[in-house]
Amino acid sequence: MGVVVVCDHPLIQHKLAFIRDERTSVKEFRELVGEVAALMAYEITRNLPLKTIPVKTPVCETEGKVVADGVPTLIPILRAGLGMSDGVLKLLPAAKVGHIGLFRDPKTLRPVEYYINLPPDAAERDAIVIDPMLATGGSAVAAVRALKERGVARIKLMCLIAAPEGIDAVHAAFPDVDIYTAAVDERLNDHGYIVPGLGDAGDRLYGTK
Repeated sequence: MGVVVVCDHPLIQHKLAFIRDERTSVKEFRELVGEVAALMAYEITRNLPLKTIPVKTPVCETEGKVVADGVPTLIPILRAGLGMSDGVLKLLPAAKVGHIGLFRDPKTLRPVEYYINLPPDAAERDAIVIDPMLATGGSAVAAVRALKERGVARIKLMCLIAAPEGIDAVHAAFPDVDIYTAAVDERLNDHGYIVPGLGDAGDRLYGTK
């Protein structure tokens, strides 16, 4: 069964408080989201495999540990996931990036894939699906399904805030997917927004509302 990892480092929680605040400007919101994503990346990459290489210091020869081949592919869900992926790339600048675009069908309310572009070797690497909000879980489940259909087997999900309903939906569909989040909030309201949440992450990132 997939696990839920709450990244509760004091700096993450400090920045999350300002991300939630409705008074935070677009510029500040965007910067804070990137900073929190970079901090969360330390936790989500904790178990990356290492290999030993020879190193010559100014004093003598020794050995060092470096990340083995196969840095995870970052897969932001458009558009809000881009705000977090930029932060993760500061920590993993060599990571390849794929993109998944989804929209909600107004009649069925189900997510519909309209765009997907993955690196050629995506099936050979771990993948980190990135989306700030895990609300109903519909988009996350659709994104994970799209990746698995294309041969990507090892997938983690990274979000700023998760609702219990979204967590349950992801694990019901894909029990093997671990979820990394900065907070698990109370619930969803009647409009599908996370409570207390932070509003619409995409609108706040790009100033579209």
